[in-house]
Amino acid sequence: MTTTGPDTTPQPIVPSTDIALIIYILYFLGYFTGITAIIGVIMAHIQLDTADPMLATHYRFQIRTFWIGLLYLVVGTVLSLIIIGWAVLAWWFIWSLIRSIKGVLALNERRPIADPGSWLFG
Repeated sequence: MTTTGPDTTPQPIVPSTDIALIIYILYFLGYFTGITAIIGVIMAHIQLDTADPMLATHYRFQIRTFWIGLLYLVVGTVLSLIIIGWAVLAWWFIWSLIRSIKGVLALNERRPIADPGSWLFG
């Protein structure tokens, strides 16, 4: 027997695509604050388990962008005592900026990230 009553499934306050966009924005703000990127990666980890397949690629991409970027930052900071560290930090900035821009563009077109596990640009 089917019921034709109202749908009682709670609707999310913020659509999932908006959450993924907010995380990318938090990453952009992270260049100035640092803490917003940490908030973004926590949000991505929370959303990953319940996300549809397309958004799951974005959340995985965002998580890897944070952790690989943190690795670049630590290595670049340690090596900044010698010249090569500044090159590593410049690479981190360009790399993370390209990844975030690429993610926003793909999300805007409702496309998944082709290779969310990539160390380069996905």
